Amino acid sequence: MGKTYFKNAHVFTGVNESFEALDFLVDDQAGTFVEVGSDVTVAEDVEVVDLAGKYVMPGMINAHTHIILDPLFKIGGLSSVNGNQSEPVVDTYIAVDNLKKLLKNGVTYIRDVGSTYDIDLKLGKLEREGKIVAPGIIGSGAALMMTGGHGAELGREVDGPDETRKAARELLKKGARNIKMMATGGVSIDGEQPTDVQLSVEEMKAAVDEAHHKGRTACAHAQGTQGIKNAIIAGVDSIEHAIYLDDEAIEMLKEHGTFVVPTLVAPWAINQHTDLLPEFMVKKSLEVQEAHFKSIGCAAKAGVKIAMGTDAGTPFNDFEGLNAFELDLMVQAGLTPLQALQATTVNAAELLKIASEAGTIAADKLADFLILERNPLEDIKAVGEEKIVYKKGKQVL
Repeated sequence: MGKTYFKNAHVFTGVNESFEALDFLVDDQAGTFVEVGSDVTVAEDVEVVDLAGKYVMPGMINAHTHIILDPLFKIGGLSSVNGNQSEPVVDTYIAVDNLKKLLKNGVTYIRDVGSTYDIDLKLGKLEREGKIVAPGIIGSGAALMMTGGHGAELGREVDGPDETRKAARELLKKGARNIKMMATGGVSIDGEQPTDVQLSVEEMKAAVDEAHHKGRTACAHAQGTQGIKNAIIAGVDSIEHAIYLDDEAIEMLKEHGTFVVPTLVAPWAINQHTDLLPEFMVKKSLEVQEAHFKSIGCAAKAGVKIAMGTDAGTPFNDFEGLNAFELDLMVQAGLTPLQALQATTVNAAELLKIASEAGTIAADKLADFLILERNPLEDIKAVGEEKIVYKKGKQVL
Protein backbone atom coordinates (compact mmCIF):
# COMPACT_ATOMS: atom_id res chain seq x y z
CA MET A 1 0.00 0.00 0.00
CA GLY A 2 2.93 2.35 0.56
CA LYS A 3 2.10 3.63 4.03
CA THR A 4 1.12 2.08 7.36
CA TYR A 5 -0.82 3.84 10.11
CA PHE A 6 -0.08 2.73 13.68
CA LYS A 7 -2.72 3.88 16.14
CA ASN A 8 -3.59 3.78 19.84
CA ALA A 9 -0.02 3.15 21.04
CA HIS A 10 1.68 4.49 24.14
CA VAL A 11 4.81 6.06 22.66
CA PHE A 12 8.17 7.09 24.12
CA THR A 13 9.62 9.26 21.37
CA GLY A 14 13.03 9.66 23.01
CA VAL A 15 12.28 13.32 23.64
CA ASN A 16 9.26 13.06 25.93
CA GLU A 17 9.73 11.83 29.50
CA SER A 18 6.82 9.38 29.57
CA PHE A 19 4.84 7.18 27.22
CA GLU A 20 2.14 9.28 25.56
CA ALA A 21 -0.93 8.34 23.54
CA LEU A 22 0.32 8.99 20.00
CA ASP A 23 -0.31 7.68 16.51
CA PHE A 24 2.25 7.56 13.72
CA LEU A 25 2.35 7.08 9.98
CA VAL A 26 5.21 5.18 8.30
CA ASP A 27 6.30 5.33 4.67
CA ASP A 28 6.96 1.66 3.97
CA GLN A 29 9.09 2.32 0.89
CA ALA A 30 11.27 5.12 2.28
CA GLY A 31 11.45 3.42 5.69
CA THR A 32 10.76 6.66 7.55
CA PHE A 33 8.18 8.18 9.84
CA VAL A 34 5.86 10.52 7.95
CA GLU A 35 3.90 12.00 10.83
CA VAL A 36 3.74 11.51 14.60
CA GLY A 37 1.06 12.99 16.84
CA SER A 38 -2.44 12.84 18.25
CA ASP A 39 -4.16 13.92 15.01
CA VAL A 40 -2.25 12.17 12.22
CA THR A 41 -3.70 12.65 8.75
CA VAL A 42 -4.50 9.30 7.16
CA ALA A 43 -5.74 8.43 3.66
CA GLU A 44 -8.39 5.78 3.26
CA ASP A 45 -6.16 3.25 1.49
CA VAL A 46 -3.38 2.92 4.08
CA GLU A 47 -2.82 -0.22 6.11
CA VAL A 48 -3.85 0.22 9.75
CA VAL A 49 -2.18 -1.47 12.75
CA ASP A 50 -3.96 -1.11 16.10
CA LEU A 51 -1.46 -1.01 18.97
CA ALA A 52 -3.96 -0.59 21.79
CA GLY A 53 -2.32 -1.60 25.08
CA LYS A 54 1.18 -1.71 23.54
CA TYR A 55 4.22 0.44 24.27
CA VAL A 56 6.43 1.82 21.49
CA MET A 57 10.00 3.14 21.81
CA PRO A 58 12.80 3.88 19.34
CA GLY A 59 15.02 0.97 18.36
CA MET A 60 17.92 0.45 20.71
CA ILE A 61 21.33 1.82 19.79
CA ASN A 62 24.34 -0.14 21.07
CA ALA A 63 27.36 2.15 21.05
CA HIS A 64 30.00 -0.49 21.85
CA THR A 65 30.16 -3.77 19.95
CA HIS A 66 32.76 -6.06 18.38
CA ILE A 67 30.74 -7.88 15.76
CA ILE A 68 33.62 -10.06 14.53
CA LEU A 69 34.11 -11.70 17.95
CA ASP A 70 32.70 -15.09 18.95
CA PRO A 71 31.59 -14.61 22.59
CA LEU A 72 30.44 -18.19 23.15
CA PHE A 73 33.44 -19.82 21.42
CA LYS A 74 31.15 -21.96 19.25
CA ILE A 75 32.41 -21.12 15.77
CA GLY A 76 36.12 -21.01 16.46
CA GLY A 77 36.66 -17.40 15.51
CA LEU A 78 38.69 -14.72 17.22
CA SER A 79 38.19 -14.09 20.93
CA SER A 80 40.20 -12.60 23.75
CA VAL A 81 40.37 -16.05 25.36
CA ASN A 82 41.33 -18.56 22.68
CA GLY A 83 43.85 -16.41 20.81
CA ASN A 84 42.93 -18.00 17.50
CA GLN A 85 44.43 -16.55 14.36
CA SER A 86 41.86 -14.28 12.75
CA GLU A 87 40.61 -15.25 9.26
CA PRO A 88 38.50 -12.97 7.05
CA VAL A 89 35.86 -15.46 5.89
CA VAL A 90 35.22 -16.76 9.39
CA ASP A 91 35.22 -13.26 10.89
CA THR A 92 32.73 -12.05 8.29
CA TYR A 93 30.46 -15.06 8.87
CA ILE A 94 30.50 -14.37 12.61
CA ALA A 95 29.83 -10.66 12.06
CA VAL A 96 26.80 -11.27 9.84
CA ASP A 97 25.38 -13.76 12.33
CA ASN A 98 25.91 -11.33 15.20
CA LEU A 99 24.20 -8.53 13.27
CA LYS A 100 21.15 -10.73 12.76
CA LYS A 101 21.01 -11.46 16.48
CA LEU A 102 21.31 -7.77 17.36
CA LEU A 103 18.49 -6.76 15.04
CA LYS A 104 16.16 -9.56 16.12
CA ASN A 105 16.65 -8.47 19.73
CA GLY A 106 15.80 -4.83 19.15
CA VAL A 107 19.13 -3.17 18.32
CA THR A 108 18.63 -1.13 15.17
CA TYR A 109 21.93 0.81 15.14
CA ILE A 110 25.40 0.07 16.45
CA ARG A 111 28.83 1.59 16.75
CA ASP A 112 31.48 -1.08 16.29
CA VAL A 113 34.71 -0.22 18.06
CA GLY A 114 37.32 -2.71 16.93
CA SER A 115 37.12 -4.95 13.90
CA THR A 116 39.37 -7.03 11.68
CA TYR A 117 39.86 -6.64 7.92
CA ASP A 118 37.64 -3.51 7.96
CA ILE A 119 34.64 -5.84 8.12
CA ASP A 120 32.53 -3.36 10.09
CA LEU A 121 33.28 -0.63 7.55
CA LYS A 122 32.37 -2.81 4.59
CA LEU A 123 29.18 -4.20 6.13
CA GLY A 124 28.17 -0.69 7.20
CA LYS A 125 28.48 0.49 3.62
CA LEU A 126 26.37 -2.42 2.37
CA GLU A 127 23.67 -1.65 4.94
CA ARG A 128 23.56 2.03 4.00
CA GLU A 129 23.21 1.02 0.33
CA GLY A 130 20.28 -1.26 1.20
CA LYS A 131 22.12 -4.40 0.12
CA ILE A 132 21.83 -6.18 3.47
CA VAL A 133 19.26 -6.06 6.26
CA ALA A 134 21.09 -5.26 9.48
CA PRO A 135 21.38 -2.60 12.14
CA GLY A 136 22.92 0.62 10.91
CA ILE A 137 26.67 0.51 11.55
CA ILE A 138 29.04 3.26 12.62
CA GLY A 139 32.33 1.48 12.00
CA SER A 140 35.77 2.15 13.44
CA GLY A 141 37.89 -0.42 11.64
CA ALA A 142 41.02 -1.35 13.56
CA ALA A 143 41.40 0.00 17.08
CA LEU A 144 44.64 1.84 17.84
CA MET A 145 46.90 0.84 20.70
CA MET A 146 50.52 1.21 21.77
CA THR A 147 52.90 -1.58 20.84
CA GLY A 148 51.99 -4.43 23.16
CA GLY A 149 48.89 -2.59 24.32
CA HIS A 150 45.38 -3.71 25.10
CA GLY A 151 43.54 -5.52 22.31
CA ALA A 152 46.40 -5.84 19.82
CA GLU A 153 44.57 -8.78 18.19
CA LEU A 154 41.83 -6.37 17.13
CA GLY A 155 43.87 -3.48 15.97
CA ARG A 156 46.93 -1.58 14.92
CA GLU A 157 49.90 -0.83 17.14
CA VAL A 158 51.08 2.80 17.03
CA ASP A 159 53.76 4.70 18.92
CA GLY A 160 54.01 8.47 19.03
CA PRO A 161 51.65 11.15 17.72
CA ASP A 162 52.86 10.87 14.12
CA GLU A 163 52.05 7.18 13.87
CA THR A 164 48.70 7.69 15.56
CA ARG A 165 47.83 10.53 13.21
CA LYS A 166 48.85 8.49 10.16
CA ALA A 167 46.78 5.50 11.30
CA ALA A 168 43.73 7.68 11.96
CA ARG A 169 43.99 9.26 8.52
CA GLU A 170 44.18 5.86 6.87
CA LEU A 171 41.13 4.64 8.78
CA LEU A 172 39.16 7.73 7.83
CA LYS A 173 40.18 7.24 4.21
CA LYS A 174 38.75 3.72 4.37
CA GLY A 175 35.44 5.05 5.66
CA ALA A 176 35.76 4.86 9.43
CA ARG A 177 33.17 7.03 11.16
CA ASN A 178 34.83 6.68 14.54
CA ILE A 179 38.41 6.23 15.76
CA LYS A 180 38.87 3.84 18.69
CA MET A 181 41.93 4.06 20.95
CA MET A 182 43.22 2.23 24.02
CA ALA A 183 44.06 4.59 26.85
CA THR A 184 44.52 1.89 29.49
CA GLY A 185 44.94 -1.80 30.01
CA GLY A 186 41.96 -3.99 30.69
CA VAL A 187 40.41 -7.08 32.21
CA SER A 188 40.57 -9.55 29.35
CA ILE A 189 44.30 -9.47 28.56
CA ASP A 190 46.96 -11.11 30.74
CA GLY A 191 50.00 -9.15 31.87
CA GLU A 192 48.25 -5.78 32.30
CA GLN A 193 45.88 -4.05 34.70
CA PRO A 194 42.84 -1.85 34.04
CA THR A 195 44.73 0.97 35.75
CA ASP A 196 47.77 0.80 33.43
CA VAL A 197 48.20 3.96 31.37
CA GLN A 198 48.86 3.17 27.72
CA LEU A 199 48.39 5.67 24.84
CA SER A 200 49.43 9.16 25.94
CA VAL A 201 47.45 12.38 25.75
CA GLU A 202 49.57 13.54 22.80
CA GLU A 203 49.10 10.28 20.90
CA MET A 204 45.34 10.27 21.39
CA LYS A 205 44.97 13.97 20.63
CA ALA A 206 46.60 13.50 17.22
CA ALA A 207 43.92 10.96 16.26
CA VAL A 208 41.09 12.97 17.82
CA ASP A 209 42.10 16.03 15.80
CA GLU A 210 41.99 14.03 12.57
CA ALA A 211 38.59 12.52 13.38
CA HIS A 212 37.07 15.86 14.31
CA HIS A 213 38.56 17.53 11.25
CA LYS A 214 36.50 15.09 9.15
CA GLY A 215 33.37 15.50 11.29
CA ARG A 216 33.82 12.05 12.82
CA THR A 217 34.09 10.91 16.43
CA ALA A 218 36.79 9.35 18.57
CA CYS A 219 36.49 7.19 21.66
CA ALA A 220 38.84 5.61 24.16
CA HIS A 221 38.84 2.36 26.07
CA ALA A 222 39.69 3.85 29.47
CA GLN A 223 39.21 1.96 32.72
CA GLY A 224 41.72 3.40 35.19
CA THR A 225 41.37 6.92 36.59
CA GLN A 226 44.45 8.52 35.04
CA GLY A 227 43.81 6.98 31.63
CA ILE A 228 40.25 8.30 31.74
CA LYS A 229 41.51 11.80 32.49
CA ASN A 230 44.13 11.57 29.74
CA ALA A 231 41.47 10.63 27.20
CA ILE A 232 39.18 13.46 28.27
CA ILE A 233 42.05 15.95 27.94
CA ALA A 234 42.82 14.51 24.49
CA GLY A 235 39.27 15.43 23.46
CA VAL A 236 37.59 12.07 22.87
CA ASP A 237 33.83 12.05 22.42
CA SER A 238 33.29 9.11 24.74
CA ILE A 239 34.98 7.12 27.45
CA GLU A 240 34.35 3.39 27.16
CA HIS A 241 33.92 1.46 30.44
CA ALA A 242 34.96 4.23 32.91
CA ILE A 243 35.48 1.78 35.77
CA TYR A 244 37.44 3.96 38.16
CA LEU A 245 35.97 7.47 38.17
CA ASP A 246 36.85 9.95 40.90
CA ASP A 247 35.21 13.30 41.57
CA GLU A 248 37.71 15.17 39.40
CA ALA A 249 37.13 12.82 36.47
CA ILE A 250 33.37 13.25 36.76
CA GLU A 251 33.73 17.04 36.74
CA MET A 252 36.02 16.81 33.71
CA LEU A 253 33.45 14.68 31.88
CA LYS A 254 30.79 17.28 32.55
CA GLU A 255 33.04 20.22 31.63
CA HIS A 256 34.06 18.67 28.31
CA GLY A 257 30.65 17.20 27.49
CA THR A 258 32.24 13.77 27.17
CA PHE A 259 29.93 10.76 27.07
CA VAL A 260 30.43 7.60 29.11
CA VAL A 261 29.56 4.21 27.60
CA PRO A 262 29.53 1.95 30.70
CA THR A 263 29.40 -1.65 29.32
CA LEU A 264 28.42 -2.93 32.77
CA VAL A 265 27.44 -6.27 31.33
CA ALA A 266 30.99 -7.10 30.17
CA PRO A 267 32.46 -7.90 33.60
CA TRP A 268 29.08 -9.23 34.73
CA ALA A 269 29.16 -11.86 31.96
CA ILE A 270 32.68 -12.94 32.91
CA ASN A 271 31.68 -13.19 36.55
CA GLN A 272 28.87 -15.63 35.69
CA HIS A 273 31.34 -18.08 34.12
CA THR A 274 34.28 -18.08 36.50
CA ASP A 275 34.85 -21.82 36.07
CA LEU A 276 35.21 -21.55 32.29
CA LEU A 277 37.59 -18.61 31.93
CA PRO A 278 41.26 -17.97 32.72
CA GLU A 279 42.08 -17.21 36.35
CA PHE A 280 43.78 -13.88 35.52
CA MET A 281 40.64 -12.62 33.77
CA VAL A 282 38.23 -13.74 36.46
CA LYS A 283 40.38 -12.21 39.22
CA LYS A 284 40.45 -8.79 37.56
CA SER A 285 36.78 -8.89 36.59
CA LEU A 286 35.63 -9.70 40.11
CA GLU A 287 37.80 -6.87 41.43
CA VAL A 288 36.33 -4.19 39.17
CA GLN A 289 32.59 -4.90 39.36
CA GLU A 290 31.75 -2.97 42.53
CA ALA A 291 33.85 0.06 41.55
CA HIS A 292 32.33 0.00 38.07
CA PHE A 293 28.75 0.16 39.35
CA LYS A 294 29.64 2.90 41.82
CA SER A 295 31.38 5.00 39.17
CA ILE A 296 28.50 4.82 36.70
CA GLY A 297 25.91 5.58 39.36
CA CYS A 298 27.86 8.64 40.54
CA ALA A 299 28.39 9.85 36.98
CA ALA A 300 24.69 9.56 36.14
CA LYS A 301 23.66 11.33 39.34
CA ALA A 302 26.11 14.15 38.54
CA GLY A 303 24.60 14.65 35.09
CA VAL A 304 27.30 13.05 32.92
CA LYS A 305 25.95 12.04 29.52
CA ILE A 306 25.50 8.27 29.33
CA ALA A 307 25.12 6.19 26.16
CA MET A 308 24.37 2.47 26.12
CA GLY A 309 26.95 -0.05 24.97
CA THR A 310 27.59 -3.63 25.94
CA ASP A 311 31.06 -4.58 24.63
CA ALA A 312 29.25 -7.44 22.89
CA GLY A 313 31.71 -10.06 21.74
CA THR A 314 33.76 -10.28 24.92
CA PRO A 315 33.54 -13.58 26.83
CA PHE A 316 29.94 -14.80 27.21
CA ASN A 317 28.75 -11.28 26.36
CA ASP A 318 26.29 -12.18 23.62
CA PHE A 319 24.50 -10.20 20.93
CA GLU A 320 21.01 -11.20 22.07
CA GLY A 321 19.35 -10.64 25.46
CA LEU A 322 22.27 -8.82 27.06
CA ASN A 323 21.52 -5.67 25.08
CA ALA A 324 18.36 -5.09 27.12
CA PHE A 325 20.01 -6.47 30.26
CA GLU A 326 22.59 -3.67 30.07
CA LEU A 327 19.69 -1.25 30.69
CA ASP A 328 18.69 -3.31 33.71
CA LEU A 329 22.25 -3.13 35.07
CA MET A 330 22.30 0.64 34.48
CA VAL A 331 19.21 0.97 36.66
CA GLN A 332 20.79 -1.27 39.28
CA ALA A 333 23.81 1.05 39.23
CA GLY A 334 21.67 4.10 39.93
CA LEU A 335 20.25 5.41 36.64
CA THR A 336 16.52 5.98 36.47
CA PRO A 337 14.58 3.93 33.91
CA LEU A 338 14.16 7.15 31.92
CA GLN A 339 17.92 7.74 31.90
CA ALA A 340 18.46 4.15 30.75
CA LEU A 341 15.99 4.52 27.86
CA GLN A 342 17.55 7.84 26.88
CA ALA A 343 20.99 6.20 26.98
CA THR A 344 20.03 3.68 24.29
CA THR A 345 18.05 6.12 22.13
CA VAL A 346 18.49 9.88 22.01
CA ASN A 347 21.82 10.00 23.88
CA ALA A 348 23.44 7.26 21.82
CA ALA A 349 22.21 8.92 18.62
CA GLU A 350 23.82 12.20 19.70
CA LEU A 351 27.12 10.47 20.47
CA LEU A 352 27.17 8.62 17.15
CA LYS A 353 26.20 11.77 15.24
CA ILE A 354 23.12 10.08 13.78
CA ALA A 355 20.48 12.16 15.58
CA SER A 356 19.21 13.48 12.25
CA GLU A 357 18.10 9.97 11.29
CA ALA A 358 17.80 7.80 14.40
CA GLY A 359 17.28 7.71 18.16
CA THR A 360 13.85 9.37 18.24
CA ILE A 361 10.40 8.77 16.83
CA ALA A 362 9.72 11.83 14.69
CA ALA A 363 8.79 12.80 11.16
CA ASP A 364 11.49 12.09 8.55
CA LYS A 365 13.52 9.88 10.90
CA LEU A 366 14.16 6.21 10.15
CA ALA A 367 11.18 4.10 11.22
CA ASP A 368 13.25 2.02 13.65
CA PHE A 369 11.07 1.12 16.63
CA LEU A 370 10.12 -1.56 19.14
CA ILE A 371 6.65 -2.64 20.23
CA LEU A 372 6.64 -3.81 23.85
CA GLU A 373 4.03 -5.48 26.02
CA ARG A 374 4.81 -3.49 29.18
CA ASN A 375 5.96 -0.03 30.18
CA PRO A 376 9.76 -0.03 30.68
CA LEU A 377 9.58 3.21 32.65
CA GLU A 378 7.74 1.20 35.28
CA ASP A 379 9.99 -1.86 34.93
CA ILE A 380 13.06 -1.62 32.72
CA LYS A 381 13.02 -5.41 32.30
CA ALA A 382 10.13 -4.91 29.85
CA VAL A 383 12.66 -4.06 27.12
CA GLY A 384 14.13 -7.53 27.38
CA GLU A 385 10.82 -9.34 27.10
CA GLU A 386 8.92 -10.39 23.99
CA LYS A 387 8.85 -7.59 21.46
CA ILE A 388 8.21 -6.75 17.82
CA VAL A 389 11.08 -5.02 16.01
CA TYR A 390 10.79 -2.67 13.04
CA LYS A 391 13.81 -1.58 11.02
CA LYS A 392 13.28 1.10 8.36
CA GLY A 393 9.53 0.54 8.53
CA LYS A 394 9.65 -3.21 8.01
CA GLN A 395 9.00 -5.81 10.68
CA VAL A 396 12.04 -7.93 11.50
CA LEU A 397 11.13 -11.62 11.30
